[in-house]
Amino acid sequence: MASTRAAATLLLLLALAGTSSAQLSTGFYSYSCPGVYGAVKSVMQSAIAREKRMGASILRLFFHDCFVQGCDASLLLDDTPSFQGEKMANPNNGSVRGFEVIDAVKSAVEKLCPGVVSCADILAIAARDSVVILGGPTWDVKVGRRDSTTASFSGANNNIPPPTSGLANLTSLFAAQGLSQKDMVALSGAHTIGQARCTNFRAHIYNDTDIDAAFARTRQSGCPSTSGAGGDSNLAPLDLQTPTVFENNYYRNLLAKKGLLHSDQELFNGGATDALVQSYVGSQSAFFADFVAGMIKMGDITPLTGSNNGQIRKNCRRVN
Repeated sequence: MASTRAAATLLLLLALAGTSSAQLSTGFYSYSCPGVYGAVKSVMQSAIAREKRMGASILRLFFHDCFVQGCDASLLLDDTPSFQGEKMANPNNGSVRGFEVIDAVKSAVEKLCPGVVSCADILAIAARDSVVILGGPTWDVKVGRRDSTTASFSGANNNIPPPTSGLANLTSLFAAQGLSQKDMVALSGAHTIGQARCTNFRAHIYNDTDIDAAFARTRQSGCPSTSGAGGDSNLAPLDLQTPTVFENNYYRNLLAKKGLLHSDQELFNGGATDALVQSYVGSQSAFFADFVAGMIKMGDITPLTGSNNGQIRKNCRRVN
């Protein structure tokens, strides 16, 4: 009887282990589509060679996707007369970009392994490749996500940290996704690449005091003080020195009060995160290590897994 009970317990433990291992893993496509990584990397290298900024755009797509319903490719869904997606929500409208690159990656992967690799996984791998191609750290991407058949317009409006956020709001929005303040500061280092629109940094360069005066004047020259004056979409680099190289200059700028967004400078403004910012200035390797840890953790946000959840979209822009 005892041995029967022990055997039953062992079977239960094995079943539970099987359940947990059915979650994301780095080897999910080892047999079903081992060429997926090469296919994604090839398209990403071409896209970034054409436009260096695209690496930052794809990385941002992954952030904005994961913060709404988890990393489920909901952001990639187009609006239709009967379906409201996330693309027109305030943080995304006229701002997120790179969808055609993800389409190209999906097309390449579908030729290789039709109906096997999700758009959510493609976005996760493409985000990693973007960082690596621009000089940042690499990591093994956990895969096995499936694609959502839903999206959340309200989630996109409420969950994604706006550029006007103070430190408390930033911390709260990251915590809501299971991400710590350390994760937040490290992941904010993604702003070492890419550009921002005038509409997102106007208030900071005209109204805030925690900004270098000469830097503010420089940015004001390309961003009129009033909305609708024709400059709302004018771009400025998030990292003053090297906006197409992934390194730790973003944090150096914060020390010099040259963060482009209000939310950037909040990370170094006499608050609880000052010491972390200083540590990343002192050690790029520490930043890289914490960034990788944060990206893996963010990629784990409520994925759809198992045959009963979501689907493998044939076209990333619409449900099957």
